[in-house]
Amino acid sequence: MTEMLKGTLEGIVLALLSVRPAYGYEITAHLRDKGFSDIVEGTVYALLVRLEQRGLADVEKVPSEKGPPRKVYSLNAQGRRQLDEFWETWGFLADRIAQLHTEHSEHTEEGN
Repeated sequence: MTEMLKGTLEGIVLALLSVRPAYGYEITAHLRDKGFSDIVEGTVYALLVRLEQRGLADVEKVPSEKGPPRKVYSLNAQGRRQLDEFWETWGFLADRIAQLHTEHSEHTEEGN
């Protein structure tokens, strides 16, 4: 599960940022609330840095009541294009996996 998630985490985070800007801990907490309990903050922070370096997200430092300013990430036009590609690829893979699952289920039922 963890390995599969690593391959899709970028798209998931881009999707979250397409809804509204967020900072690292906020994204991690949201993912955990959605059932991704194995996600650690370090993974999300490293991913956010890569998104920024690749020009997929913009960053704004926002004052924090507790400590240093927070880096708030927002999706930019290039990030939206990357997210569109992710959804296209995801749709393709999901369709193919569903077909394989159906074939497997039919084959399994025939064997009973």
